Amino acid sequence: MKIPNPHAAFMAFACALFAACSPQQPFITSPDGRIAVSVEADAGAGVTYAVTVDDKPLILPSAMGLAACGTSLQGATITGVWHSSHDGLWTAPWGENKRHRNHYNEMSVAVRKPDKSMAFTLRFRAFDDGIAFRYELAQPDSLAVTDELTEFRFADEGHTMSWSIPGNFETYELQYREQPVARITDANTPFTFRTGDGIFGAVHEAALYDWPEMVLRRDSAGVLKAALAPLPDGVKAYIPGRFTTPWRTIQIADRAVGLINSSLVLNLNEPSKIEDTSWIVPQKYVGVWWGMHLGTQVWTMGPRHGATTRNAIRHIDFAAENGIQGVLFEGWNKGWENWGGNQQFDYLEPYADFDLERIAAYAREKGVQLWMHNETGGNILSTKPSWKQR
Repeated sequence: MKIPNPHAAFMAFACALFAACSPQQPFITSPDGRIAVSVEADAGAGVTYAVTVDDKPLILPSAMGLAACGTSLQGATITGVWHSSHDGLWTAPWGENKRHRNHYNEMSVAVRKPDKSMAFTLRFRAFDDGIAFRYELAQPDSLAVTDELTEFRFADEGHTMSWSIPGNFETYELQYREQPVARITDANTPFTFRTGDGIFGAVHEAALYDWPEMVLRRDSAGVLKAALAPLPDGVKAYIPGRFTTPWRTIQIADRAVGLINSSLVLNLNEPSKIEDTSWIVPQKYVGVWWGMHLGTQVWTMGPRHGATTRNAIRHIDFAAENGIQGVLFEGWNKGWENWGGNQQFDYLEPYADFDLERIAAYAREKGVQLWMHNETGGNILSTKPSWKQR
């Protein structure tokens, strides 16, 4: 659970009090001062944000906003700016790191269209390892969101290298590409990059609730912008008038390992609502699945079947010898021959060449736990009846 820092709470109160008593500029820096975010409102361009690192441009002025019910932030003005700060520590029930520092400077920017057809708050947070922002709406009526206007205009696309998979709403199991940002037409997130100046970063999102996932797509003007997964009717999201979108995040580091060690996304996610986490026991595992993706094995019975008794025993031995707690099996249960067809799987019946009882007994003897992968193939409705029959 997250543990408050009394000193940080006092500082946040002091900053908020100061903000209420003095004029504020739409500008914020990270606690260490290296990263800066500025916001502007222009009658023609609408509201834009920009990001610099060590006074060098990383993200050029890029559009912000949502399109809903035929309106957007074009012509919107800034009506108020407030600043605050936070510094606290919290403990994670599992993950790479147990203790996380949540240290940031925050800026809230109130924007409104002259005709009052749309008004909301842009909330920014600047950390030492990146920045984040989101949209907070307080409309009188519900909205049908048709587009998100958020852009990511990289300052030097030609010399900024990226690593990503294509922007696809159906699967993440795609080959990664290494290419300059200038050549990217679409990409899923996290969208990892390295600038010509050696700054590493990743565009992603956090606290994704009741909102479609985001990919990046280059629009007709040649700009990378947020693209949201649509509903069947083409609308991106139906939301109540009071609503908070997910965070749009840009992690920033001097070295690639800094992205791995960053707590930015975790800090932006909501605190866990699970009060008793004693049952969460992290572990490492190996297993039978990657051979299928490499094409050396298959999911169904036959000469190249991956999930066989012999292969299971081999993986259990490897796990026991190397202090690995679990072994996962994919393609062990009947139904994989239906892949691409009716997507009907039996979630309890193993293939004849996978002796489940023998494998389970052997794993128990070796002190290794089994993980059984169950594929739905998108056929969610068939899952529960299958379990209830047994």
